[in-house]
Amino acid sequence: MAGFTYSTLTTAIANYTEVGTSVLSSTITDQFIDNSELRIFRDVPIDADRKEMVGNLVASKDNIHAPAGALFVRGLQVYTSTSAATGANSWLEKKDISYLREYDAAETTTGTPKYYAMSDSGATGIGGASSGRITIVPTPSSAFMYKIHYNARPLGLSSANTTSYLSLNFGNGLLYACLVEAFSYLKGPMDMLQLYEQKYQTEVQKFGAEQIGRRRRDDYTDGEPRISVNVQSP
Repeated sequence: MAGFTYSTLTTAIANYTEVGTSVLSSTITDQFIDNSELRIFRDVPIDADRKEMVGNLVASKDNIHAPAGALFVRGLQVYTSTSAATGANSWLEKKDISYLREYDAAETTTGTPKYYAMSDSGATGIGGASSGRITIVPTPSSAFMYKIHYNARPLGLSSANTTSYLSLNFGNGLLYACLVEAFSYLKGPMDMLQLYEQKYQTEVQKFGAEQIGRRRRDDYTDGEPRISVNVQSP
């Protein structure tokens, strides 16, 4: 199935459901699209959404905010430099917040950070309420440079943003997810709801195999994939 634009996707939703705009207004179908995009982002970590952010820790402060719009943090580097993200650096180990509090029960140990954990909503600062706060231990003894590797939610499909990575590269999955939303909203028919849920599940498995499988390996380092073929003896 070819990719979609915002216009062709909303038209497809109307055609598949056979329901006009008097029932499925643009406000409603926009919500279908938004819900479906968020579902896909949570089902499959997409390479196109990988981002990096560089900043400086604050001496004697044991936390930073996740970047605005971050869906999840994939890794955190801390550099020995305070002015450029180059040279010696270390990757912090991700732990649960309980591990960090046991490691530094008095919360007074300072030095070069070794561990980090997602801790709370981070209601203020760079990340805002939706991105979360990152707690680090030991508490930094200097304004070390850091780099956060994360996946961010991209700008969604809309009348103002007529194409997206999902609409062009995973159009069938996006459509099926929208139809699940649509038939849930219309309260049936249940067989159509189940049909498009099954179609979505099938397509998202293929998309996941591409995003977290084929795109993250190469023949030189991993070798060519081998598929076992069962052959019955004569």
